[in-house]
Amino acid sequence: MKTTPAEILREYGPFPGVDQVGGVTFDGQHVWLACGDRLNALDPASGKTVRSLDVPAHAGTAFDGRHLFQISESRIQKIDPKSGQVLATIPSPGKGGDSGLAWAEGTLWVGEYRARKIHQIDPETGTILRTIESNRFVTGVTWNDGELWHGTWENDECEIRRVDPQTGAVQESLKMPPGMGLSGLEADDDRFYCGGGGSGKVRAVRRPRRAA
Repeated sequence: MKTTPAEILREYGPFPGVDQVGGVTFDGQHVWLACGDRLNALDPASGKTVRSLDVPAHAGTAFDGRHLFQISESRIQKIDPKSGQVLATIPSPGKGGDSGLAWAEGTLWVGEYRARKIHQIDPETGTILRTIESNRFVTGVTWNDGELWHGTWENDECEIRRVDPQTGAVQESLKMPPGMGLSGLEADDDRFYCGGGGSGKVRAVRRPRRAA
């Protein structure tokens, strides 16, 4: 396994009225942040909040190309990002112990924090299709370019890990600086967006280039 220090490219926040950032997702234009009682849309170029949806947003956030999915306690809500309307609700696999959330090829991937698991679930019913194990607490979860990454936060040590989606084996790890929390996680082509938990911040971290 390759382990390297995480390179922080930019720090966003803290934001007015926001004392906690959980889930993070990217819709191609805005970075959406789960801020407890609402979802905020961040312009990553300016660093400013440009929209806010009044929906409970306690943990992971995902985007399927049309809709937002948001963990709200023991439920996952499907949300219209234009109106903020909740279109559907399914049970979350961790029954309230859930953390990260990601969309990939028609299914949702859900981190279960203290159980150290990642579940692949049916987005229509919440049925668990597959579960992989981690040896660390699981925070954010993200898929991009065929790679599954998740965040860990345990004993004040945080990492961004690339894992085998079949076995959960760790293939690569980026270690966050000491004392820097890692809640939500989203991968873009050249960077990760990392929720900073109780710091109320979001950090952009350089994503490793794939070998040609």
